[in-house]
Amino acid sequence: MAKKQEALELIAERLGTLLDRLDKLDERMARLEQEVKAAAPPPADAVSEELALVIAAAVAAYLGKRPRIRQIRLLGSAAWAQQGRVSIQASHGIVLQHGV
Repeated sequence: MAKKQEALELIAERLGTLLDRLDKLDERMARLEQEVKAAAPPPADAVSEELALVIAAAVAAYLGKRPRIRQIRLLGSAAWAQQGRVSIQASHGIVLQHGV
């Protein structure tokens, strides 16, 4: 009977130690999560709620019905600028004069 009592006391002691360690780890994890949230800047390509509403309104005005927007991503590439230049160049009328 004494051995069972000693075993139970040892288990209770070790369980108490483990619970203390677990509490310390939980506190440390909470502090680290707060530090990460405070240190992490918002993504540069994040779309604000106001901008999403403006985009939805513009699409609704264009389509004539309320759109179901699934995703909005900001894209920045040289292709858009190049296409704009191509459109402008194509709009200029080029007159070829032969035999002048």
